[in-house]
Parts: sequence; C-alpha cells; structure tokens
Amino acid sequence: MASVPSLEDLGDVAGRRVLVRTDFNVPMSGPDDARVVTDDFRIRAALPTIDYLTSRGAKVVCASHLGRPKGKPEAKYSMGPVREILASLAPGVELMENLRFNPGEEANDPAFVDQLVAGIDLYVNDAFGAAHRAHASIVGPPQRLRSAAGRLLHKEVEVLGNLRDNPKRPFLAVLGGSKVSDKLGVIEALSSRVDGFLIGGGMCFTFLAAQGYPVGDSLCERDQIDNCKKLLAGSVPIHLPEDIVGLGPDGSVATFGVRLPDGAKGLDIGPGSAAAFTDLIMDARSVFWNGPMGMFEDERFARGTRTIADAVADTKAYTVVGGGDSAAALAQFGREDDVDHVSTGGGASLEFLELGDLPGLVALRGAPRV
Repeated sequence: MASVPSLEDLGDVAGRRVLVRTDFNVPMSGPDDARVVTDDFRIRAALPTIDYLTSRGAKVVCASHLGRPKGKPEAKYSMGPVREILASLAPGVELMENLRFNPGEEANDPAFVDQLVAGIDLYVNDAFGAAHRAHASIVGPPQRLRSAAGRLLHKEVEVLGNLRDNPKRPFLAVLGGSKVSDKLGVIEALSSRVDGFLIGGGMCFTFLAAQGYPVGDSLCERDQIDNCKKLLAGSVPIHLPEDIVGLGPDGSVATFGVRLPDGAKGLDIGPGSAAAFTDLIMDARSVFWNGPMGMFEDERFARGTRTIADAVADTKAYTVVGGGDSAAALAQFGREDDVDHVSTGGGASLEFLELGDLPGLVALRGAPRV
C-alpha cells in the first residue's frame, strides 16, 4: 500500500488554519443536559498531532462525531463536555459541534464539505476509528486542501500494515463478539495470512452448529452455517471452544461441553477452552485480538475474556488489540498497558486487515501536494 502523507509533508504551518479530523467519540454518562466524559483516552490520543501543529504556529480547529444523532442536534451528543476537556489539555484549540448533527456528514454532501473547509488552509486526518467511513469530513477536505495523516492515524497504518503483510509467525487471530456475519470478510481475508484462528464469543455457536452440535438457545446465525462449513474445511486451523459456560434451561449458571441442551444459552467459553486458547497464544509470535469471548460485562461470564486478556498481555508475541469491546475488556481487567498496540478503531482495524486500505487513506493519497 502506498504511504500516506505525514505532518512533515504539510511544510510551514505557521499562521495557517488547520482542520484536524479527530475521533473524540468518547464514552459519556449522566443526564442528557449534564453529560460527563468517563474516559478521555481518545482526546489525549490526539495531542501529539495537535501539539505538533500548535507548536509550529498553526491555528488548530478540531472536528469529530459523537454517538449517532441521526443528522440533527441532540443535547446528549453535544461536544460541550469534550470541549471542556480539550480546552484544559490544549488551550486555544477550537472544537466544532458534533459533525453528525448535520445530515451532510454521513451523506458526504459537497455543500457540507464547503462549510467544513471555509476559512481553512490545511487538513489533517487523525481519526483512524472513522477512516473506513466515506463521510464528508473524512474524504471531502482532501479533495480541496493539502492534507496529511496525523500521528495517531500514521501509527495505526504502520502497525496494522506490518501485521497484515510481515507478521512474525506463528500469527494467530483471536476473534470474538456476537456475529459471524460481521467478521466473515476478515476471516476470509486473513485465511491467507494467519496460521490459525481462535474463535469464541457468540459467533462460535454458528461454527459449532456447522459441525453438527446442538447449541440450545445460544446466538446462532443459521444463514451463515454454510459459510462456516466452508471456512472449517479450509487449510487454516480454526480452534473452537471445547466447553461453554452459560445459563441452563432452569436459568442457573452451568458449564457444558459443546452439546448444549434445549433451553440452555452459552454466554462464555469454558475453563478448558480458555486454557487451550492460552497455550496457543503463548506459542504464537504475533497475535491480533478482536472481540470478547463472552458477555464479560456480567461477572458470571467474564472469566473467558479475562483469561484471554491475561494471555494476550503476558505472551512474548507481538500483540495488537482491535479496539471496541476488546479494548474495553483490557481496560476493565487492568491490562491495557501490557499489549504492544491497542487500536483506536474496531471496525476500521478489521476493514484495514481485510482490504489493506480505507476510504480515508485513499483520500489522503489523492490530496493536492502544493
């Protein structure tokens, strides 16, 4: 993949107004009119880019989406609480209101792009978590302005690009989450790159059903069973759970083998599976993890995900965790500082590993150079 322009490629930024597309889609809590940011990691992650620009005399204007307000203003998605934190971390930096308050953002409306770039001299995309979206703020400004990737975006592309194209082997992909359909493309794409898959979470039950096992009332995408059969018949090993923890027909917590009785619901991989997966992770030299092994928010069904988080943190392999729930699990178990890279984009990291490119990167490479 051709490299994207870096901040240094912008040249002298002194006195220039620079639009920085950030990913300030941060977790929040509280009543709609008094929301507070509960984790400022994504705001702090943008500081290296912001500091580079402001220290060289640029005037920085940040822009981000927050939540899913569906094209109209909603109090609970206001950028006000984010603006307060940004002002304390980077005084003098502006922050636009939520981009998704305007329907032109998700529609990639040229008229909205006109609004975004009015009075702006240069553009920087530092929002890896949104770089797989062909939205106005992602692909529009590079058509009009000299543009570059910010430090965070550049690091993501470098790390994931090396993992995709030059991994140390054995290379394992640990995939969880609820739906096979969400990860089918990345499984097919990575089949030619990884040495094995470890599959847990709700998606494992569709694979188990494809092997002929009864899965009770567990989440199962029946329309994906044939696709799972094809993947299981491929040359790359797919390791599935050998035991399951969940709720029995009477509603009590129980441990099962891979044959779940009618009325039972699997909600975590079992201890035997967690131990077997750990052994494989410890023997690997590269590990990519995306998706929890079960419903880890409920302590009754958190053991599998916790065990995998510990294994990914403790292995000597090069480890990349692909954002979203996996990153939240790492943080919940206090292991986020023990992996080599935590991606800021779940969907973006999966799409990049699958396709090797993203709309936001294509746009940057096509931006005017002078």
